[in-house]
Amino acid sequence: MDNSASRIRELEEEMAQPDFWNDSEKAAKVIEQLKSFKSKVDKFDNIKAEYDDLRVLIELASEDASLAAEVEGAFERFVKNLEELKIETLLDGKYDRSNAILSLHSGAGGLEAQDWAEMLMRMYTRWAENKGYRVKVLDILSDDEGGIKSATLMVEGENAYGYLKSEKGVHRLVRISPFDASGRRHTSFASVAVMPELDNDVEININPDDLKIDTYRSSGAGGQHVNKTESAIRITHIPTGIVVQCQNERSQHSNRETAMKMLKAKLLEIKEQEQKETIEDIKGEYSQIAWGSQIRSYVFHPYSLVKDHRTNVEIGNVSRVMDGDLDEFIFAYLKSRKDTA
Repeated sequence: MDNSASRIRELEEEMAQPDFWNDSEKAAKVIEQLKSFKSKVDKFDNIKAEYDDLRVLIELASEDASLAAEVEGAFERFVKNLEELKIETLLDGKYDRSNAILSLHSGAGGLEAQDWAEMLMRMYTRWAENKGYRVKVLDILSDDEGGIKSATLMVEGENAYGYLKSEKGVHRLVRISPFDASGRRHTSFASVAVMPELDNDVEININPDDLKIDTYRSSGAGGQHVNKTESAIRITHIPTGIVVQCQNERSQHSNRETAMKMLKAKLLEIKEQEQKETIEDIKGEYSQIAWGSQIRSYVFHPYSLVKDHRTNVEIGNVSRVMDGDLDEFIFAYLKSRKDTA
């Protein structure tokens, strides 16, 4: 924590300079860094205070047995908060502190798969809200019969990408379908893609001639306005076949800016995966959904179980998981990645 305290002092001194606000973009980054360091120090101080309070409570409980339940609850909270603080130290990747762009796509199977994709969207929204993150729907393609074919969410908050990168992959559902009059068991799939929101200073050179840009009328929530203006943007990167779209904002300019951020994040991701030196080196068709072995199975019937196939973590309460309780899976994945690094 000494390094963090020292860095806080340096940043505060930088903010005190008379010309600090001359470069608004640089100033915003300094403020964001200061906020991050202060958050780390506050969390450490809170954990230390919890530990001190717990020691006092244990001493009191040694003389008063009626405090046993209170000690147990305080200990569980302390262990949970300590574990979360330890996990944050694993988030040392280049983009881990960034906001996350999360995309969901239903698999084959029509209404059943579309309902599953919508259930996952609700699950991630609940998880984000529990973390104090802000969620914006950038794009959504609903179906008249029900569910969603695809959706793209922006999850805004410190370490959002660092946590959510563990969710990338295919998610499998097993249940008695509410859409099957015969009451048969169905297996459905949906894919999750996660990318960091890149800062403007991340250089990704894209040739404008490689882009096909279309405008269309928004189809999501927004009242009459979305039906009257072609503010939604769809950008196709011709060399790779990547398609991104955004219809969240009323302004076509804002939607275009967000769509370009999404495109840059996708291009950076596959550039790093394929270890290409430049975007121009990336050839061929790129598909967002890479169907393969599922990373996690959610079984509603004949028993209740959610199992992560990468870490073998299992939770028997499916409803709890679908309400956004994902930290056990996320933490186990991050620790396993660190152990094998």
